[in-house]
This record gives sequence, structure tokens and C-alpha cells, in this order.
Amino acid sequence: MEQRPEVQLLRHKTNLGYGQSLIDAFAYADRRGYDWVITMDCDEQHEPKMIPHFIREIQTEQWDVISGSRNLAVHNDDDLPPVDRRSINVKITAVLNDRLHARLTDAFCGFKAHRVSATRKLHLDVPGYAFPMRLWPQIVSAGMKITELPVRLIYNDATRHFGGHLDDPAMRLRHYLDVLDAECRRVGLK
Repeated sequence: MEQRPEVQLLRHKTNLGYGQSLIDAFAYADRRGYDWVITMDCDEQHEPKMIPHFIREIQTEQWDVISGSRNLAVHNDDDLPPVDRRSINVKITAVLNDRLHARLTDAFCGFKAHRVSATRKLHLDVPGYAFPMRLWPQIVSAGMKITELPVRLIYNDATRHFGGHLDDPAMRLRHYLDVLDAECRRVGLK
């Protein structure tokens, strides 16, 4: 891989989980005095050419979190994820909007820009895929300013799996809702 000094790549020797990667990225950026972190999932679902769009929003100084939304962009039906993943995203996004009085369109998009000083207010400790269920309630509870940017929906591998009990869609949905319920109670949201 080509090395670029403006891009910092963090790797774990063993897989510690989706959420742990983000937790470590936030800590790394904070220790080094960065102003912003732009995150992208490692499953080729995000286009690096969209980074300048995030940077333009960063430069407005209006937001603490700029979240990509695959639901705001026109998409090709060939790129759609499996039905269970779409369904869970729609359900979780609706529950988050209802409980947090938010207006999110895509609760699980990993293409985001986070203001580092704002991440200091968060207490994130879910290392796995339920990470957004802790992230969103804390962002809202902390009064952070959120916007979404349209990003292309790309889904190259319909056979990709989560592992263990999370491969069962009903179990995955229940796990997400359990983590969300616990976090909402913890931060004092209904």
C-alpha cells in the first residue's frame, strides 16, 4: 500500500472488533492533537473520493459529527445489501430517531467525520458491531451538532457475515436493541 503522510493507518494484530477500531482511532487522534477524524469501514463500502466533501463540511465549523448516509444518495439496485441488513438498518434508524428525537437516515454508515474535541465527551466501550448503539445516544445526550452527507451505497459481498450469533438477523437486531436500551437508560434518555 502506498504510504501517504496525511493518512494515518491503525492496525490491530488480531481483530478486536469494529467498535474498538473506532475507539482507538479517537484516542490516537486526541493524543496527537488532531482536530478531526474521518472514519471509513474496511469492507470497501466507502469511496475515498468523497473525503473532500467531508472536509468542506468540516470547514464550515458547524458540526461535531458529519455522518455519511447511503439513503440520501441515488443508488444502483445492484449494490443493495441483503434484505436483513437493510431491514435492520431501517428499524434501528427509526428507533433511534424516535428515542433520541433525531433525524438520522442511516444509523450504521461508518463513513463519518468526528470533531476530536467532541469525542472527548463520549464514553465508548463497545468493541463490536453494536458500537453505534452507544455512539448515537451519547452524541445526542452531549448536545453535539450532527449533519449527514449523501454517500454512495456500495455492497460488494452479500455473503459477508458478522460471526457467531450475530449472523442470525433476529439475534443481531435484539442485540442492537438491548445495547441501545441500556445506553439510553445510562445517559438518561427514555
